[in-house]
Amino acid sequence: MSVTFAGEPVTLKGNTKKVGDTAPNFKALDRDMKEQSLSDLQGDKYTVISVVPSIDTSVCDFQTKHFNKSLNDVKGIKVLTVSNDLPFAQKRWCANEGLENIITLSDHRDLDFALKYGTLMEEHRLQARAVFVLDSDLKIIHVEYVNEGTDHPNYETVVNLLT
Repeated sequence: MSVTFAGEPVTLKGNTKKVGDTAPNFKALDRDMKEQSLSDLQGDKYTVISVVPSIDTSVCDFQTKHFNKSLNDVKGIKVLTVSNDLPFAQKRWCANEGLENIITLSDHRDLDFALKYGTLMEEHRLQARAVFVLDSDLKIIHVEYVNEGTDHPNYETVVNLLT
């Protein structure tokens, strides 16, 4: 898979996933520095994992708000946003945006998510933009690795799949 970031090729490290794979459990830190895992946070019917390079950038900001707003009223769906931002930065961003009920997870410490899902941009130690949709059995039913890290994912495909 070929991915670029700001037009420059990057090396993705880790194990990329495809539809039909079982989503691996992972550990990351929440905004309060508490370790969380996928098994702790999965949704009733579906879990959307929205992966962003840095929540403080315009595309990442939009992606995080869009998935949370679009899927907020759909019962049985949990949206997780994963980045390598420090938990303090995620907490500040959520407070500034007035979004205290969304789930942000920081993978900065161990890169556990990035290596299990193949989203680590080695050159930048950031997450590559991606979206994973999991069913209640943790089977991946949708995956998108965005070819250019500064582009948006296909929001419509995910929202239409779940609504």
